[in-house]
Amino acid sequence: LLVLFLSAGPLHAQVPAQTKNIDPFEPVNRTMFALNAKLYKYGLRPVVETYQFIVPDFAQRGVNNFFDNLVDVNAIINSILQGRIDKAALNSGRFFVNTTLGIAGFVDVASAMGIDRYQTDFGHTLALWGVEPGPYVMAPFFGPHTLRSGTGTIVDIYASPPSYLDNVRWRNSLYALSLVNGRSGLLQAEQLLSGDRYLFVRDAYLQQREVFVNDGKVQDDFSNFDDEDDWDEEL
Repeated sequence: LLVLFLSAGPLHAQVPAQTKNIDPFEPVNRTMFALNAKLYKYGLRPVVETYQFIVPDFAQRGVNNFFDNLVDVNAIINSILQGRIDKAALNSGRFFVNTTLGIAGFVDVASAMGIDRYQTDFGHTLALWGVEPGPYVMAPFFGPHTLRSGTGTIVDIYASPPSYLDNVRWRNSLYALSLVNGRSGLLQAEQLLSGDRYLFVRDAYLQQREVFVNDGKVQDDFSNFDDEDDWDEEL
């Protein structure tokens, strides 16, 4: 669910209509969506709310910058795999500046210097290699994915710097903090969701990935909207 609001546009009950069956496992996915919603509501959400209450805003921004800096490492690797050496050099510059001048990435000095981030991941790399997205899957706990993006996420996790920490406690603590930090930015936005929440999450995710792998270009598959469905389950 971490990507849900990145580029879905205004939050409302309308969801994009699909021109092909991208969700052949919808009954199973809906069941998993409901399970994830309950796990989040009674498990993760109280932790996120406690985190927001205890940790000052400036410290939360620092933590977010720290993890963004680690993501730049993945972007460097994927840029090379994509043959975009200029983008790899760009993110390498960002990582060097933020790791040194930005105190291990807690301060985003690079953005202040005008060094923009090139956002990419291994799912994007697979798309550029010609791999089809495959069916939509609501993964247990990890939320919405396609077969392609889910494979990319697994590769990115194992390629990320925390995975190379020998200390298991520190490594798992970083993973947990990353999850809590990512969810904390969505607490207010998620309350604006209405209508069929499953469809909204699915179509918002698919639209975001479509735009992402096409370098910001919107495809015609998401140009039409239909707001007839309604599902009352609370997230």
